[in-house]
Amino acid sequence: MKCYTEEIFGPVLSCIFAKTFDEAIDIINKNCYGNGTAVFTTNGATARAFVNRIEAGQVGINVPIPVPLPMFSFTGNKGSFLGDSHFYGKHGINFHTQVKTVTQLWRSSDASDIDSSTAMPTMQ
Repeated sequence: MKCYTEEIFGPVLSCIFAKTFDEAIDIINKNCYGNGTAVFTTNGATARAFVNRIEAGQVGINVPIPVPLPMFSFTGNKGSFLGDSHFYGKHGINFHTQVKTVTQLWRSSDASDIDSSTAMPTMQ
């Protein structure tokens, strides 16, 4: 779809199905843009693997839109970043560093040492 091949900003949720966790990361990392992405999981190891392997500037863990507060850097990567410095926070000075902002929400009721699922929560 055009909304996947061109970077757009607006109230749009783009859903792509992947058979495995590795395939999902590969789909995201192959895109020429790298503004932000999110994963929903109840497993900390899955979340950490996502954060470490993903090539996006803003990463959400259990939050749908990983936009930080102004004191943090707005950290798009790849084709999502133009110019020579980020315009918020300390990264306005340290503009040669490729950074990643991680926003997370963990609920104690989701705690599990067995489940490594990555599923979008739904309202019931």
